Amino acid sequence: MRYKLIFVAGLAVGFVLGTRAGREQYERMKKSAQAVAQNPAVRNAAESAAQTGRQVAGKALHAVGDQAQRIRSRRDHDGRFSAFEEDDWGTSNT
Repeated sequence: MRYKLIFVAGLAVGFVLGTRAGREQYERMKKSAQAVAQNPAVRNAAESAAQTGRQVAGKALHAVGDQAQRIRSRRDHDGRFSAFEEDDWGTSNT
């Protein structure tokens, strides 16, 4: 969602910079952009997307932390990974 908004904003900026219509077109676009930004539905959608993003980031952080903890717990005293040693069958895991 964030990237779509950035893309649309980029299109708007490109149009403003590239247009030959002059100041009137710029003022109309500026009013339209302000109206959209002040629309309660747009604000609610943006806040909802931000909240969802924070929740997903929190879950990802927790998952990465758990994985890092598992990796740390698999290290030997020498700093080697136990996954690279021989297993119970006498074969290497690599």
